[in-house]
Amino acid sequence: MQNGFWNRICSFLMLAFLMSACVSADGPRVIPQTAKDRPVSSAPPASSSAPASPVYPPPAPRSSNQSIDPALQQYIDEEWRRFPGKTGVAVLRIDGGGGMAGKRLQDLFPQQSVSKTWVAMTVLDQVDQGRLSLNQNVRITPDDVTLFYQPLEARVTRDGEVNETIARLLELAITTSDNTANDSLLRTAGGPEAVRAFIAKHGLGQIRFGPGERLLQSGIAGMEWKQEYSVGRRFYTARAEISYDRRKAALDAYLANPVDGASPEAIANALGRLAKGELLSPGSTRLMISLMERVKSGPNRLKAGVPAGWGFAHKTGTGQVLSPVSTGYNDIGIMTAPDGTRYAVVVMMADTTASVPDRMRFMSSITRATASYHRP
Repeated sequence: MQNGFWNRICSFLMLAFLMSACVSADGPRVIPQTAKDRPVSSAPPASSSAPASPVYPPPAPRSSNQSIDPALQQYIDEEWRRFPGKTGVAVLRIDGGGGMAGKRLQDLFPQQSVSKTWVAMTVLDQVDQGRLSLNQNVRITPDDVTLFYQPLEARVTRDGEVNETIARLLELAITTSDNTANDSLLRTAGGPEAVRAFIAKHGLGQIRFGPGERLLQSGIAGMEWKQEYSVGRRFYTARAEISYDRRKAALDAYLANPVDGASPEAIANALGRLAKGELLSPGSTRLMISLMERVKSGPNRLKAGVPAGWGFAHKTGTGQVLSPVSTGYNDIGIMTAPDGTRYAVVVMMADTTASVPDRMRFMSSITRATASYHRP
């Protein structure tokens, strides 16, 4: 009787083991999705005039040498396809496995004030060489005033001339995008040829530099520059007298072959080299990135998609508008994850009919997706 009891117990245990083995072998294995693994939601809800952002594709499996997640490219493809106009995107993983995702990576896009980045680096390169000093004063007179955004213009008009250090002009040119400050730095460094020489010396590739703000912007508008246009709103008044056809012809020519054009790929690679200290001395590298971290323009462009806890340094650019087309709407930056991994992110819009909120939404979706697909 005792043997019969134990035989029944053993039979029951054997049957339970076999049933569990069948479930384990044939049934699906469910892996809980942690908050860290789960894709972050897309950009803020789209307006009624724009379609909602797609759900992020699932991330690829982790590896010991992380690179750009292929799902990030898939996400960029979807967002880019739905956005109107000619748009370029580049996301470079600076650290780790490297790799780049994007669209129109090698096309030339108008830089507009993004080009202030190369002016500042040219100046800092000359500081590194001992040719310039951050404490050196630069004299600015009414003949040096430019156009569009230039807070220095009011001081020059009031006082007749202004003296500013190179350090202060760098602050104004990068953090506030003051055009007169930038052109004063450009003049001090040796003009456009000096910037082109810096770009060539470091092999930065498809990055052009234009003739300076006054000649660039007047040419885009189909105008010949006159220094009187630098005062108040005289440029706007003179531009309003240009026929639409003439302005459109000049703008179309500029967009087709931008004299200040650069490719998203080249800009991303340049930002990566800046971040790694390959373009400037350690001190100048820190100063340049610090300036970009304190940029006041474009808070709702790329920066709006950077999560809390990440670092961000950037430079914006904005071109002229000939309704219904806006041109040169750009933002480039370096994102730094909490673990120290850095990404160069570039979004450039040569021309678009999208509203400003939709442009900003597109830009912020790219940085948000970059963070979402980041793997240490």
